Amino acid sequence: MKRCVVDTNVPIVANGRPEPKEAHPPSADCRMAAISFLQGILKSGRILVDFAGEIQGEYRKHLNAGGQPGVGDRFYQEVLNSAPRLIERVELPRREDGEYADLPQALIDTGFDPSDRKFAALAHRENVPVVNATDSDWLDHRATLEDNGIAVRFLCGCDRAAWFERQGR
Repeated sequence: MKRCVVDTNVPIVANGRPEPKEAHPPSADCRMAAISFLQGILKSGRILVDFAGEIQGEYRKHLNAGGQPGVGDRFYQEVLNSAPRLIERVELPRREDGEYADLPQALIDTGFDPSDRKFAALAHRENVPVVNATDSDWLDHRATLEDNGIAVRFLCGCDRAAWFERQGR
């Protein structure tokens, strides 16, 4: 994958922590998929973020800027370093009502998570995929996303039962 938008849940999962809306930690397979993806994108890809810093701000809430202890934290450190070969900053304009100009109205109408809208708008604007690990909003709105030209790469597949470690397994 050459260029993409990376949802915050991917580096969180790579660090082995549950994403904010989930109580259970990621499964070992899901965590390894996130780690493998991040290592690959850091080696030979381009990560898109917005000029205004909203995506970077969300990363800041959940990741360690020192780059340790996890692969997800290392990813965030690289974003902060703004390595020219790795990070591409893109203007993400807003409409008068505050919504992103590049976000399809159909997604807004379905109640798509406001915290994920920046990722979807940027992916739509640049015609690149959004990479997701365990955020169910991307799966719940998959048809609307696809109908509006937004591709989602599901690192952990589309079976929610396989995303998380469960008690008693």
